[in-house]
Amino acid sequence: MFQTLRAYSVHMFTATGAVFSMLAMLAAVEAQWSLMFLWLVVAFIVDGIDGPLARRYDVKGRAPIIDGALLDLIIDYLTYVFIPAFALFQSGLLPGWTGWIAIVLITFASVLYFADTRMKTHDNSFSGFPACWNMVAVVIFATRPDFWIILVLVVLLAAAMFLQVKFIHPVRTERWRLVSLPVAVIWTLLAAWAAWTDFDQPTWVTWGLIAASVYLLAAGALQQATEPAGQSAPREPRFWRRR
Repeated sequence: MFQTLRAYSVHMFTATGAVFSMLAMLAAVEAQWSLMFLWLVVAFIVDGIDGPLARRYDVKGRAPIIDGALLDLIIDYLTYVFIPAFALFQSGLLPGWTGWIAIVLITFASVLYFADTRMKTHDNSFSGFPACWNMVAVVIFATRPDFWIILVLVVLLAAAMFLQVKFIHPVRTERWRLVSLPVAVIWTLLAAWAAWTDFDQPTWVTWGLIAASVYLLAAGALQQATEPAGQSAPREPRFWRRR
């Protein structure tokens, strides 16, 4: 009985991500971008913890009434895609038609990617950019590049979702995990710092955030270039979870 309750409590923990996404959206509607990103960082932390807990306590076998994969996908689309896309559009960082291009590309391409059953590779990495627009958006807000740089970045990453280029999962990709997981933790701390200071963070925080982002984006491709052919091919089509 205790094991069953514990398994369902993991589902409840995952579901708090929906609450944090609503709090982030309310902040975004009021143009409180720092507060929005702080709530998204909290949701990001929940998303990083619930997967290992789900596997450890066998939620699929002990709490089957709730579909953990579907629950995870719904929350991830809100926190990884929908709210960051709204922030990029509404903040004025992408003026006029550029904002419309970005918001259409991000939401349309991402929902197709989320529904792709071949998204995971055999080593539990992602095949294609995993629509982590929350991470992209916080770096954009922290660095404030010119609008055309933002637009080019959005177009390239949207296209990368449909390429067979590997992107690591910092927790589940075993290769280089001793480096990738600490880098992901550092990225989270730096992102929270930037948001907490209303994106008036010290220069070293900015460069640390950029460096960590570059590693997380490029590590999978570097692994792919140095591993046996076919190892990074997508799995056979199946229903999957991002955890």
